[in-house]
This record gives sequence, structure tokens and C-alpha cells, in this order.
Amino acid sequence: MTSAHPAPGSTPGASEPLAFGPVSPGSSAAEPADSTPDAAAAAAETTAQPTPRTAARPEDQPTGPTSAASPLTTAAAEVLRLATAAGLTLAVAESLTGGRLAAALTWPAGASRAFRGSVTAYATELKAAVLGVDPDLLARVGAVDAEVARQMAAGVRALCGSDLALATTGVAGPTPQDGRPVGTVYIALADHQGAEAALFRFSGTRSSIQDATVAAALNLMVNHLNS
Repeated sequence: MTSAHPAPGSTPGASEPLAFGPVSPGSSAAEPADSTPDAAAAAAETTAQPTPRTAARPEDQPTGPTSAASPLTTAAAEVLRLATAAGLTLAVAESLTGGRLAAALTWPAGASRAFRGSVTAYATELKAAVLGVDPDLLARVGAVDAEVARQMAAGVRALCGSDLALATTGVAGPTPQDGRPVGTVYIALADHQGAEAALFRFSGTRSSIQDATVAAALNLMVNHLNS
């Protein structure tokens, strides 16, 4: 497999990370409830109206792919276009992204021509039981590790019978995990020659770290398919 230069601001893992352009869709906050005296009086008179829900904080809003024009789905569509043109299939194994990468890849129409499937192995023991990650490795280094990411990618590639595979593992927050600070992310890409992993360090909210990971994974695959 061919690696590109590391992205600015990223730290090389066990192998040099392929270049990626950070794409992180912003979230939108719900409108705050109207609390003026006039509005309160009107609400009291109209008893049939349902009680408005409490407005959510911006950081609580979902920021995954929500439209065909979102940056994540645009990148995913490019992955699918390149894979389909090359006659290749792909699968994904996810931990910290919790299914967001698979969601992005299945949003564009015609995804089934290239996308085989996914495994969200959020619990550490499932990485061993389902994806075949070495249990001794997990016991020794934890789930957030370059070799764990490589074995996850190789495992889901074999499980789904795909030509290519991506895997994500890391710490989305809000607290560190396995001695790794929040924002530490490993992304692996596997093909018939083996698997490579790249280390990224993101900052921001839990949701923005998850979205940044999805964007980075998609860009790694685009770079690989273009190489």
C-alpha cells in the first residue's frame, strides 16, 4: 500500500498517515423557547398546545450526514464512485465513530454497488470476538492503538469479503481512555497487501471529534483509490 505525506497537525502512528483535508460539518442549535410575558400568557390561554421541549445545547446536536450535499456525504460519494469505477468493494469497522462512517457511506444512492457492510465493535471484547483482534494485544495496550486498528480493518475485510476496509478507534471524550488523551484517533486501511494505520489528534467536542474521524477516514480511502 502506498502512503502519502502526513497531514499538517497530525502525528505519525505506526505508519505514515495519508494526507487528508479536515472536513467537519457544523452543528445547528435548536431555537430557544420564547420566555416573554406575552408569550407565557398566550400559552396559558391555549391549553391544547403541547408543552415545548427544552432547547438542546449546540454541542448536543447530532452532526452526522443529514443531506446529500453535506461534506461527509460528498466525500463518501467520491469514495463510492472511485471504488465502483475500479470494481472494488469496501467494508468498515468502527469503534469511536459508532456507525457514522457506515452511515456516510450508505447515504448516497447506489452505495450497494461498492459497500459490503460494517461492524460497530464499541465494546473492547467485541473487537476480539467479532473482528478477531488479538485479546492479548487488547489486554496489553487497550483498544486505542495502531495495531488494534490494523487488526480491526483486516478483520472486517475478511468478515465482509471486501477488497478494501477502513477501521476507526480512538477517544472521542469527554475523558481519556487507556491512558490516551481525548482526540487521539487511529484509522487503518486494509487491502490484499495488508493494513496500514495512521494516528490523528483532533480537538473539539465529542461529536466534532467523531465527525473529523469520519472525514479523515474517507479522505484516506480517496487517496488510496487515487494512488
